[in-house]
Amino acid sequence: MKLLLISNSTNPGEVYLGWPRSHIKAFYEKHKVREILFFPYAGVNLSDMGMETSFNIYEEKVSAVFNELGLSIRSIHREQDPVNAVRDAKAIAVGGGNTFHLVYMLHKLGLMEVIREKVIGGMPYAGWSAGANITCPTLRTTNDMPIIQPKSFRCLDLVPFQINPHYLDVHPEGHGGETREQRILEFLAINPNLYVVGLREACYLEMDGNTLQLHGRHSMRIFRQDTETREIKPGSDLAFLLEKV
Repeated sequence: MKLLLISNSTNPGEVYLGWPRSHIKAFYEKHKVREILFFPYAGVNLSDMGMETSFNIYEEKVSAVFNELGLSIRSIHREQDPVNAVRDAKAIAVGGGNTFHLVYMLHKLGLMEVIREKVIGGMPYAGWSAGANITCPTLRTTNDMPIIQPKSFRCLDLVPFQINPHYLDVHPEGHGGETREQRILEFLAINPNLYVVGLREACYLEMDGNTLQLHGRHSMRIFRQDTETREIKPGSDLAFLLEKV
């Protein structure tokens, strides 16, 4: 498989998709594709004119960036037959936003299995934030509020571990709730056989065949039940995460 799994789209003070632009360009160029099917379904609040307008705005926003990179996109929300659009696609990009709504739409439209089949078959897939989260077995390590109930929490299951995008170490002063680490450990108490990776901002995972590597500005945290939490540096080989338990 060919996966580019990005923690976040934008860092403070940067333009949209600023820091990962060169990585997105290199990923699609390496796999010799320029036409990409875009999924805007996580973008639920980009307009007060309704969901369709939000999807249009999201498509325009991503298209402006991708055009600068010599890439072109078409949003799946414009397709009369979304399933056939995925079957005909040369590559996929899945934008961030609310993971629950993204998963809701993929199940509603019958797209989860056809995307999985295409990507397992070699179609390049890039996703940021929610778009990275849904490559996991389940959405249950998202940070998002469940604004809608999907048919299932089951996701694409392209990687056998869970991703927590936007991973934060800090516990803000005056905040009485659980830290991100505590929430992940709660998940592992119920799901002890899974790894969870805390993917910090300005970092991404890239998979090419049987190779998985971390790249970016920061290390990554790896959690597992009854195992000491580890810090993994960029450039490290993460093949052990691909072993199914």
